[in-house]
Amino acid sequence: MSIGVSANRLELLQIARAVAAEKSIDEAIVIEAIEEAIQKAARSRYGAENDIRAKIDPKTGELSLTRNMTVVEEVENESQELTLDQAKKIDPAAEIGTVFSDELPPIEFGRVASQTAKQVITQKVREAERQRQFEEYKDRVGEIVSGIVKRVEYGNVIVDLGRAEGIIRRADGIPRENLQNNERVRAYIYDVREEVRGPQIFLSRAHPDFMAALFAQEVPEVYEGIIEIPSVARDPGSRAKIAVISNDGSIDPVGACVGMRGSRVQAVVSELAGEKIDIIPWSDDPATFIVNALQPAEVAKVVLDEEDQRIEVVVPDEQLSLAIGRRGQNVRLASQLTGWSIDILTEEEESERRQKEFAERTQLFISALDVDEVIAQLLATEGFTDVEEIAYVDLGEIAVIEGFDEDTAEEIQARARDYLERLAAEQDARRKELGVEDGVLEIEGVELAMAVKLGENDVKTVDDLAGLVTDDLRGWFETRDGERVREPGILEEFNLSAEDAEMMIMRARVAAGWISEDDLPQPEVEEESGEDYGVEDVESMDLAALEAEAEALGLDLDEAAEAEKEAD
Repeated sequence: MSIGVSANRLELLQIARAVAAEKSIDEAIVIEAIEEAIQKAARSRYGAENDIRAKIDPKTGELSLTRNMTVVEEVENESQELTLDQAKKIDPAAEIGTVFSDELPPIEFGRVASQTAKQVITQKVREAERQRQFEEYKDRVGEIVSGIVKRVEYGNVIVDLGRAEGIIRRADGIPRENLQNNERVRAYIYDVREEVRGPQIFLSRAHPDFMAALFAQEVPEVYEGIIEIPSVARDPGSRAKIAVISNDGSIDPVGACVGMRGSRVQAVVSELAGEKIDIIPWSDDPATFIVNALQPAEVAKVVLDEEDQRIEVVVPDEQLSLAIGRRGQNVRLASQLTGWSIDILTEEEESERRQKEFAERTQLFISALDVDEVIAQLLATEGFTDVEEIAYVDLGEIAVIEGFDEDTAEEIQARARDYLERLAAEQDARRKELGVEDGVLEIEGVELAMAVKLGENDVKTVDDLAGLVTDDLRGWFETRDGERVREPGILEEFNLSAEDAEMMIMRARVAAGWISEDDLPQPEVEEESGEDYGVEDVESMDLAALEAEAEALGLDLDEAAEAEKEAD
């Protein structure tokens, strides 16, 4: 089919408007695409080496086709450029940069030209549509959208959102939920990215924030910000835990989210294919929050390790399976919700562990202090955990133990110190045997036992220690097969804090000459109130000034002195 372009001015505008309306893009973009298509067809007719431009009037549809020649100093392309001398023959006022335009007659589109023009227009319109989609959805991350399932490909669900398409990948869907073609579905936009094949809108029904957004739709207090949702943990399609806190003391956050007869939470459960939801009151006290998160299990005792974000939870024997949950689900979700690693023990297991630790300490005291079992047990019962503590504690703390006197306490403490000296000599010999240089021991914070441990792990020089990082000394966590696994550090058994480990390494770097003393972290100094007086301040005051100060504070100097004497 041949089309005379000049004879179809209004039809061109009508096509441009129809395409722009259908694809929700600017009409000017479609007209520009048509111009580009006509230019390409004209170049194939008049020669690709020519600079041919097509221009369509957006009001009348009038098409102008021109061949352009630019005035340059030195001609490189005779089809598009001419010299200044040549140009002045055409127009004496011409100068470098002047463009001469020769109008060309309208062309007829043959079958090949028509097909080429169609491809150019289609490609241009598709690019504009993709850009429009990206601009429209890039700021909608975090929203819930509704669409129609268009097709399912290898477990990935393509969703028609009306003005764009989104994808729910297999991992972002709810397990065992079978979405069918033409079924309406709601999902959460968690990412919008520009890729080679165009913008991709990634949707999810398994994302924790999808549940939070659903509660914001069902619970007005959440939408208005009266109730906040600090964290959500989900096992999609099975169970979830959601933490809630109210900014209004008169509103119960759990009750508001549950709703009358469970109507609000049930609406969310229905949307999530029957996923059971535990609504947990949030607390800024980690122990309280974790106990709440382990519901419905009852907790007898907790022991926190804030340094490693770990907590040991003791539950009654009959509550163990409930606390752990089916395939560890309850404790796993509680850990995700709170951000803490949770170890669960029964009361019997904890009792056995305490007895084991007591027996180990007793045996240590028997062998180190050369005392009988009764004395060793008394020391362990009093809370002594190691020989060093016994060696350097105030003598009175040992003498007050029932059945002990001052002479016994002195003898035990002397034996403790002798043991530590022998141990230190053995450790120092071991250090030298391992080849750990004396400079490592000179680093502040490095003890003899630590130096031995460093040597056993091939850290033998100051430079070796300086080249470590904090995790090398303290240990770290890794995720393997979906489980959090602890990797022990070189000095794991010494329970170093992150700050102490970092400072040890930094001091080694100073000793190695890598950094200067000025680069060491400086301890924070609390600002003192201007009303606190030191000794020098008081001594520099005269009596009249002190009396004036006391009167201003409502104090009587004599009464204060008497009270201080009574306290002494």
